[in-house]
Amino acid sequence: MNHTYDMNETHDAYDTEQQLSQAFAAFADTIHPAADAYRSAQREWHRRERRRRMILATLIMVVFASATLIGLWVLNQASAAPHSVFGGAVSAPVARVTSTASWS
Repeated sequence: MNHTYDMNETHDAYDTEQQLSQAFAAFADTIHPAADAYRSAQREWHRRERRRRMILATLIMVVFASATLIGLWVLNQASAAPHSVFGGAVSAPVARVTSTASWS
């Protein structure tokens, strides 16, 4: 299906665009920001940034304290008997080998 554009349609679209542009320009001319708008917005941004950092620091402290307490509780629950790593029998400690070679 081939659609041909009528010159009137193109001209009407251009007129509508121009009217909208003029209307928005006229509306924009009536808007005047407050004198301290930037400073108040900056204060609000800084306040939110401080709040975000405080919440993050508190969350990190809670996670760290919880992990520490859980670790201490687990260590406290362990028995005093010697443990083997792989579940096998506990063997005597291995003697330390010292080298007698001289480094020159």
